[in-house]
Amino acid sequence: MSLYKNLFKQTAIYGLATVLPRMLSFLLVRLYTGILPTAEYGEVSILLSWMVFFNVILSYGMETAFFRFYNSEKDKQNVIATTTISIFWSSIFFLFGALIFRNSLAAWANVDVQYITYSIWILALDALVIVPFSKLRANQRPIMYAVIKIGNVMVNLILNIFFLLFLPKLAASHPNSFIDNLYIEHYEIGYIFVANLLASLLTLIVLSPNYFHLNRKFDKELWKKMMKYGLPILVAGIAFAVNEHFDKILLGYLLPENIAKSEVGAYSACYKLGLFMVLFATAFRLGIEPFFFSHSGNENAPKTYAVITKYFVIMGSLILLSVIVFADVLKFLLLDNKAYWEAMKVVPLIILANFFLGIYNNLSVWYKLTDKTKIGAYISIVGAILTLVLNYVLIPKYSYYGSAIATIAAYGSMMIISYILGNKYYPIPYDMEKIGAYLGLSILFSAISFYGFRENYYVGISLLLAFMYFIYFNEKETLSRILNTKKN
Repeated sequence: MSLYKNLFKQTAIYGLATVLPRMLSFLLVRLYTGILPTAEYGEVSILLSWMVFFNVILSYGMETAFFRFYNSEKDKQNVIATTTISIFWSSIFFLFGALIFRNSLAAWANVDVQYITYSIWILALDALVIVPFSKLRANQRPIMYAVIKIGNVMVNLILNIFFLLFLPKLAASHPNSFIDNLYIEHYEIGYIFVANLLASLLTLIVLSPNYFHLNRKFDKELWKKMMKYGLPILVAGIAFAVNEHFDKILLGYLLPENIAKSEVGAYSACYKLGLFMVLFATAFRLGIEPFFFSHSGNENAPKTYAVITKYFVIMGSLILLSVIVFADVLKFLLLDNKAYWEAMKVVPLIILANFFLGIYNNLSVWYKLTDKTKIGAYISIVGAILTLVLNYVLIPKYSYYGSAIATIAAYGSMMIISYILGNKYYPIPYDMEKIGAYLGLSILFSAISFYGFRENYYVGISLLLAFMYFIYFNEKETLSRILNTKKN
């Protein structure tokens, strides 16, 4: 039981490092949607979607490779040095190469070159902190990890509030001053990226000592092994980026030009209500990934992974139903502008899709532990192909609702494929009867609440309480053991 307590303690801290910044990001979404028209927020969303692709490319699977070899190699400092040097030089080459071609990139993306320049710098700075953050996780320093992550978002939030809310007022009240010269009218999108850039720069400065304490040289042979392990993860990462973000880009291309960015803006804003599931799944993954590798040699590892996955599904099912029951309350907290509410109908699909993704991440332990990351890449490619095909087919007719259907189809397929292949290559004794019951019942209750009795909280809360009792009835023995352990 102490093993699980230690795991959940670390997951809770990583959860704080994930939840608090994302909750602060909630404020940013409310700020943006309150100031920006749907079309301008759509433009920001498209730019950020492209940045996700380059974030994946600039890490090229090295983050997961770092954990794999940090736990398997005796010389851990050698792993740190090799990974750090690799990421450093690839980031520098990207920075200078992208800056040289920034005008061409801006013309191709139909975006102001200034926004492209800011994005290039942000991407390079974020890539340079990949290894320092991974090192904190590998050395089980979740508190330091949390402090720096939260600090980054706090700086970004404060700068956004200053640039978008206070700077215009200060400039108006102090004409011909330094503040007035600092302010640029109708430059809201630019200020969003400037704030992000300054926050990323400060984060790198805080973590920069990691670059001055390398006591090993670049190990070419180790790097080759890490690249062989990591490149399939890069492919999987690109496929994930397609699944998660390419729908916004395709909406911009496939819808009529006069409504495209407005539709993207509304869809992207309501998509954020899936944040609660993303927070849970991400926090769990951050805590669980080092645990999976460090306990892979234990003879009871498969049974442990099965128990962990079951409780992930229990918690995820509860979050799924809770968020969907109260979705129309949460929209008041997140979206200040009613123009964005038109896309609320996609919220249940997006939350469920992210739940499927979280389950897939838990199931994917088999190909990471057996070094079959190529299969993981193939699974992700299948999901990406589904995303692209379904978006192309459904967007012209159903707009962003078609994108939501494509997302849930992609993640659901990946989850099922990973489970089937995992049984073949690394059998784990999942309690499928209970997992299926929790998942199926939460989906049924969510559909009844949102599509049958939306905003009828007598029905919604009753369904939520019934589901909580169902969990208690099935898990009361385990809960009793945990409570007795605490008393003792």
